[in-house]
This record gives sequence, structure tokens and C-alpha cells, in this order.
Amino acid sequence: MPITVKSRYLGNLRVENTHLQSGTKIITDAPVDNRGQGESFSPTDLLATSLGCCIMTIMGIVAKDNNIDIEGTEVEITKIMSENPRKVKEVVVEFFFPKNAYSEKERKIIEGVAGTSPVPLSLSSELKQTIRFNW
Repeated sequence: MPITVKSRYLGNLRVENTHLQSGTKIITDAPVDNRGQGESFSPTDLLATSLGCCIMTIMGIVAKDNNIDIEGTEVEITKIMSENPRKVKEVVVEFFFPKNAYSEKERKIIEGVAGTSPVPLSLSSELKQTIRFNW
């Protein structure tokens, strides 16, 4: 299998991550409450972001397959940490759809795939995934 990402520790709790296929770089920084500078996404921020983006992507796929226009949909992602042990205990993913006249059938199609994409299915069952839809 080809390597997906190559990471390099830059010091000061900062890591440069390069997506090898595209060359895109993401810098991660430890959060302020964990001795970091908080100047970029933390690794746990990326975990929460990955959850929201993966759900949005699968909704985009099913929307495209069913000729449902969800372009412009926004998502707000909230990461909630626990202290002992320090880990992500909940991610709240809240979708805000454009004010289109979605039918009940279209809404069910989109909502029905929310937890079926790779990231939600790969995370521990201990992580609470709260998904909200605002039509």
C-alpha cells in the first residue's frame, strides 16, 4: 500500500503533515489547554473535522445520485473533551441546509446515510456522535 501522509515534527508541539498524492500540507498544533500554541488545528480538531467532512461527503454522493441539490450546506462541528482520560468524548455535527423545498423523501435519503460513511464507522463506540439536521 502506498503511504498516504508523511509527517514531520517541527518542534514546539507542532507537526507538518503532507498528503503525498496532492502535496497539500496541514500543520497541527497542540491546543493551548495542552501546552500548545493553538495556532492551527489540533489532532483532535482534525478528528472532529474528519467526522463532519466524511458525513458531508457521503451526503453529497447520495444527493448527487438522487438529483438532490445540497450545494451550500454548512456544518458546525463541536468537539467535547473529557479530562480523565484526556480524549474526545463527543463530537456534535450540525448541518444547515439551504432553504430549498426539500421533500420528506429527500430529507430521509440524506439523513439516512449520515452514520454510514467510513469515519463514523471507524471511530470507537465510546465516542458519542451527535448529528443534527436543520432544514
